[in-house]
Amino acid sequence: MADSTATIAGKQYPFTWEGKDAKGTSVKGKLVATSEAAVRASLRRQGLVPTRIRKQSTLFAARDKITTEDIAIFSRQLATMMSSGIPLVQAFEIVGSGHDNQAMQRLLLAIKQDLEGGVTLADALSKHPVYFDDLYVNLVQAGEQAGALETLLDKIATYKEKTEAIKKKIKKALTYPIAVVVVAIIVSIILLIYVIPTFESIFKDFGADLPAFTRMVIDLSVFVRTKGWMLLLGIGAAVGAFGYTYKRSRKLRTFMDRMTLKIPVLGAILRKAAIARFARSLYTMFAAGVPLVEALESVAGATGNIVYEDAVLAMRDEVSTGQRLQRAMEATDLFPNMVIQMVAVGEEAGSLDEMTAKVADFYERDVDDAVDNLSSLMEPLIMAVLGILVGSLVVAMYLPIFKMGSVI
Repeated sequence: MADSTATIAGKQYPFTWEGKDAKGTSVKGKLVATSEAAVRASLRRQGLVPTRIRKQSTLFAARDKITTEDIAIFSRQLATMMSSGIPLVQAFEIVGSGHDNQAMQRLLLAIKQDLEGGVTLADALSKHPVYFDDLYVNLVQAGEQAGALETLLDKIATYKEKTEAIKKKIKKALTYPIAVVVVAIIVSIILLIYVIPTFESIFKDFGADLPAFTRMVIDLSVFVRTKGWMLLLGIGAAVGAFGYTYKRSRKLRTFMDRMTLKIPVLGAILRKAAIARFARSLYTMFAAGVPLVEALESVAGATGNIVYEDAVLAMRDEVSTGQRLQRAMEATDLFPNMVIQMVAVGEEAGSLDEMTAKVADFYERDVDDAVDNLSSLMEPLIMAVLGILVGSLVVAMYLPIFKMGSVI
């Protein structure tokens, strides 16, 4: 299967095509171009004879989304090709034309067009700040200025891969318990709507007084059946309003980030993850030869937590006035003594990049171990939640039966 991409100026559309190569073998593929004529021209330049070209409908198609994992994979691909001696523009052509994600394909081809126009890679990437942050752009710029772009791209790829690995670990640890709790809530709602009313009708025939707990569950069932839609609508509106405000209010994001750091067990993991990202980012920037003050400004946004981001920016201000990094870190009261001591040793010995790399390695391993322990700790907690949500409903319905048995 052959894939290619046209980069003619103008709005581009996805096409699927079928054809034959020079040997008469049937081939097919996908191509992004401005028109069907552009598709035919591109295929003929490759020695292919198109037999069928069809424009893909984008009206109901799901829109592709570029994720941080896509950027990490692209970084590794680009670093590998550059180290193999493939020219930069050609590397973008290869990666872009072979990408399954059309949004990523359009992004890479747009960068390729800028490169062909004589723009530096750092400037081309800076036009897309949603996908390439200041840290990424500054590292690329440092690599271009030092003539060591291949080496810096490899460091960027390693940095992206390690930060993505931490994110995946944390998400994996949280996905299972959240899924179990959601299923338990759904089961409880089904019991309240369909099962509890049956028991209620049976208890009415008895004519006896029901236990308070059973009465409460029956009242809850009546509420869910009659006014549950209002509760669901209210929850949906509250979640929507929170999401809307969260994206636009830095104060709310800061408050939420500060609160998550105080959650038992999970808060410690998030704190260690932020320190690991800080150390890994600082090592990557410092090893690239970026000045410390400029490096801290880029590292701030890579910590993944606004509390630590603000702290790193405060550290940058302190360092810019001549303060040592060690003292600036102590003033934030957010970094463990071990990290501060390692940084102090690095400053004294002139090996800050090496010390921060050791800190990053230590905390990345620590996060992995903590996430594994969290998964083990979640098992009894999940069982307790299931027992409370589902078990309490079952017990409430059997209490009157037990009461009748004791009377008999």
